Amino acid sequence: MADQARDTRTSTASKVRLSHDTMDKPGHHVALDDVEGLEPSPETYAAIMATNKPNPRGPGYIKLYLLAGMIFLCSTMNGFDSSLMGSINALPNYTEYFGLPSNGNASTGIVFAIFQVGQMCGALFIWMTDWYGRTWHIFFGCLGVCIGTIITALSTNLPMFIGGRFLLSFFATCAHTAAPLYLVEISPAAYRGTIAGAYNTFYNVGSILATSSVYACHLHLADQGDLDWRIPLWLQMVCPGMVCFFIKFYPESPRYLIANDRHEKAREIITKYHANGDANHPLVALQMKEMLGTVQGVPKATWKDLLDLSVLVETRSSRYRIMLNVAFSWFGQFSGNNIISYYLPLMLNGIGITDTNTKLVLNIIYSVIGWVFSVAGARLHDVVGRRKMLMGSTLGMTICLALVAAGAAGKVEYGNSAAATMSIVFIFLFGAVFATGYTPMQPIYPAEVVSNKMRAKAMGTFKLTAGAAGFLNTFVGPIALSSIGYWFYVFFVFWDTFELAFMYFFFVETKGMTLEELDAIFEAPNPRKASVEAKKMQKRIIKGERVSEGVNV
Repeated sequence: MADQARDTRTSTASKVRLSHDTMDKPGHHVALDDVEGLEPSPETYAAIMATNKPNPRGPGYIKLYLLAGMIFLCSTMNGFDSSLMGSINALPNYTEYFGLPSNGNASTGIVFAIFQVGQMCGALFIWMTDWYGRTWHIFFGCLGVCIGTIITALSTNLPMFIGGRFLLSFFATCAHTAAPLYLVEISPAAYRGTIAGAYNTFYNVGSILATSSVYACHLHLADQGDLDWRIPLWLQMVCPGMVCFFIKFYPESPRYLIANDRHEKAREIITKYHANGDANHPLVALQMKEMLGTVQGVPKATWKDLLDLSVLVETRSSRYRIMLNVAFSWFGQFSGNNIISYYLPLMLNGIGITDTNTKLVLNIIYSVIGWVFSVAGARLHDVVGRRKMLMGSTLGMTICLALVAAGAAGKVEYGNSAAATMSIVFIFLFGAVFATGYTPMQPIYPAEVVSNKMRAKAMGTFKLTAGAAGFLNTFVGPIALSSIGYWFYVFFVFWDTFELAFMYFFFVETKGMTLEELDAIFEAPNPRKASVEAKKMQKRIIKGERVSEGVNV
């Protein structure tokens, strides 16, 4: 027994020596034979990327970008609905048809709030992605959105309209909860922030499409009965319809395939999309070894396992993971970003902008600004890192909200129109800062920080938490604004300061690490510290490889 233990220690030590020797040897390119003897780690991945980095413009990556582009359309559904309902609620033809007062009532609140209710109900079924796969859940979700759109567009009374909106939000949640999960699992670690992060930026694309369609229809069809609000409702099924048609032509998530003993199919996907078709690339062997390691000795999930939520809290590591998942899910919806939209119309009225078309144009501009900055932010998350980006944007949002509150106070207390104009400027700046740091990561970071076996259920937790925060904003926000006015923004100044401190002490860096490599990070006594140290090690390895290559040249 002692000899066996000694042999085991010797084997482990040789692997560690091989890992360090391989990575430290100047000019050495990590090859397939090297990977077979290496222990998977962030340092190993960094060494491979430093010496054998696949061409991000190669044929496999181009196909991955096209695949991701189609999945991005799932993200337009939330943005489209949010801006659509906010816009058509200002149309006289719509409010008169359903007998809604222009200043809103309980029925108006139900029309808006039913979307959050549908979202929370839809989130309860995300576990099904572990049963029949990610792509099928996206397919059924988009199909359901098309059915819900038909019901709302043909509605002849308010209950029918509300029922259609519930179905629409329920199935939209199925699609756009499974979609980021799919993108996180199929994207290579080095570009996961850019590819998967770009997903949520299409929220703004949906918002732009909705606001533009309402603006155009109101401008040209306001005297044509109910066409100015029904046509935008019909357009709501265009993007999900396209996804519904194409999604089953795409491969399944390699992590799902590994969990269901379809190892060769998973290897084919990693080879095609991560290594541009090179089956001998060391990244293929490394990632297969990492993914197989997570399911080794674990029995295939049964129906009981699919419904078992204890996986979210069974270990210290899983509890830390779900804490980050819930925290960022809440932060993404409750940092002043949703309340800002309530105050903008009031501020516009305050400086004399009362024309409906002008307000619609300003909403379009706000959405365009958000999209441009969120796209840039998606790339920056893979360059700067998640922690620095999120903390930097939270600090910027805190400053912007403080100046919005100051400007609003100047208008309310002293009637200063210049102060009101300053508030509008910083509302737009707040939107840009939020879009840069938060928008790309809203559904991505909660998916990154959880393990493979937790991910589907954790994405349900993400949607439930975000839905609860959105529901609170919908009902409490207007009441708080009417009761305490600009002091509500002061509250968010302090709340965002708390978020900044929480991120500094607890948020883990996930940039440039595979999902399986993060397992070791979360097993550390202090995951945040371990992730920061791992990133420093990766930087030293990459810098050392570049220096050695320069010397060899």
